[in-house]
Amino acid sequence: MSDTVTNMTGLDSKKISYNRFLLVVAGLGGLLYGVDVGIIAGALPYLEATSGLNAGQLSIVVAAVLLGSVISTLFAGVLADWMGRKSLMALSGVMFVISIPTIALAHGYGPLVLGRLLQGVSAGLIGVVVPLYLAECLTASSRGKGTGIFQWLLTAGIVIAALVGVYFSFRVDQVAKLGDAARLLAFKDTAWRGIFWVSLPPGILFVIGSLMISESPRWLLRHRKSDAAYAALLRSRTTAQADLELKEMEDANASEKGKSSAAGGVRESLLRRKYVIPFVLACIILACNQATGINSIIAYNTNILLQSGLSDVAAHWGYVVFTIINFAVTFGGVVLVDRKGRKFLLSLGTAGIIASLVCTGVLFHGAESSRVDVRIAVQSMVSADQTLALPFDQVLANQLLNQPDASRPTSLVVIYSYGDFRAASRVVRSDDRAAKPIEIRRESCVPANKVVAFFSNPFGNLDASREAPLRIDNALISPVPSPGNGWLVAVTLFVFMAFYAVGPGVCVWLALSELMPTRIRSNGMSIALVLNQAVSTTIAAIFLPTVGKYGYSTMFFGFAGCTVIYFVTATWFLPETKGKTLEEIEAHFEGAGATS
Repeated sequence: MSDTVTNMTGLDSKKISYNRFLLVVAGLGGLLYGVDVGIIAGALPYLEATSGLNAGQLSIVVAAVLLGSVISTLFAGVLADWMGRKSLMALSGVMFVISIPTIALAHGYGPLVLGRLLQGVSAGLIGVVVPLYLAECLTASSRGKGTGIFQWLLTAGIVIAALVGVYFSFRVDQVAKLGDAARLLAFKDTAWRGIFWVSLPPGILFVIGSLMISESPRWLLRHRKSDAAYAALLRSRTTAQADLELKEMEDANASEKGKSSAAGGVRESLLRRKYVIPFVLACIILACNQATGINSIIAYNTNILLQSGLSDVAAHWGYVVFTIINFAVTFGGVVLVDRKGRKFLLSLGTAGIIASLVCTGVLFHGAESSRVDVRIAVQSMVSADQTLALPFDQVLANQLLNQPDASRPTSLVVIYSYGDFRAASRVVRSDDRAAKPIEIRRESCVPANKVVAFFSNPFGNLDASREAPLRIDNALISPVPSPGNGWLVAVTLFVFMAFYAVGPGVCVWLALSELMPTRIRSNGMSIALVLNQAVSTTIAAIFLPTVGKYGYSTMFFGFAGCTVIYFVTATWFLPETKGKTLEEIEAHFEGAGATS
């Protein structure tokens, strides 16, 4: 049936325009998601300089988006089933719109956290409901393109947030040259507020667009609104297409109800392989998607390039190229996903990711095998108030290594703990004359409250850690590789980003929304996305300590190993869903269960 639907022509200009409008609304949702992720990076330096918040409070302001996203993702499926996909999209947009003035007009810690929580809640809802809506509303032939545009404009949101930050940094630099400290402080306050105000118009447009689209026909049918479902289909399909698809939806619903009754109720029905197999596949794909290391490689890209041998300027330019590749290749994935298929792109992408990660790990392994731990010497430098200020330069490096005539630049990272909570310092190079000293204080390691402490270490004793002495667990000095090695690492990371963007970057949202049968789609997507975020949070928590103690090579080899699971799942267990209706995909798993 899907071939018949896919090949039918005859859409009039009004229906074509409406299909394009759906893609625009989906793109705005992705744009908001990307802005949610990226906007704080540009605003944080100015917020830190003018808000008077301490390090613990600033970390909560930054992390509030993640907390809000986790909470809302958990309940997004229930809300989408209760109030409808369209209404939840509009609500998520309204929350984003409200969050902007809440943050931009804030004078104090509470309103900032509240605004960031609202942004996180909005992002979590958008991440579930927009791909869900697109899967249920777009035709089989354009579903891949629609969900791909969501991902493409998500990357565009991150790029736009970065460009907005660059613009304001340029303005701040101009004011700084005037030499008026009071004026500079006042403009920095204006700058971080302005960065958030700039992100308001896309939110307003997303709300307006959400109110103008039709509700999901599959949601309407499940709520016994057959006429409304048919009307929704007619907005984007020909009469013949709508007739065939509505009949298929009704047959699938009737079959589901009949089998549920025959099996003895809801509990038995939900344990059928047609539900369990796609749910498990989606969870594996979502978990492995984060286990590629994508978020950490993006977040620490400049630091990775610095430690690979590049200069500070070259490392920052490398990051610019990295983000451009992400944006450009994602567009290529959008073009290919409905032509080559999801299975092909995921297999190709994960294979390329494995190869590039292994190459990156090998390039780092050479230098990191020569690491020296000077923990005892650094521990002796801890002051009486249990803090450490370490101006790391070539002289100190030679002193710590007991090599007075050495001239090769080195890097230092300190792994430290106060009681049950551990952290890693930033990595400093001995040849970076502009680098600030490594500063270790209790507030940079010990959480500010029990909520943050639970997410950092559920079994940690916060009260005891507030009084515990500073312990240096490792102080690792590594020779800095040559610039040539640095550019080789940069190339392997560019290749990693290209393969991720063309495969997992585009297809992960499709896998999430297409694999789930109608009956469990909304709740199943919520659970899978919570798993996705849990893996992301875990990797973020262990990344710096692991890199500090064992090196980047260990982390990259670990990411490659996890991606092997991803490749095997995509290549041998994932069905091709290109050009198939959601009901046909569901029937595939029902058939797999029947024959197994």
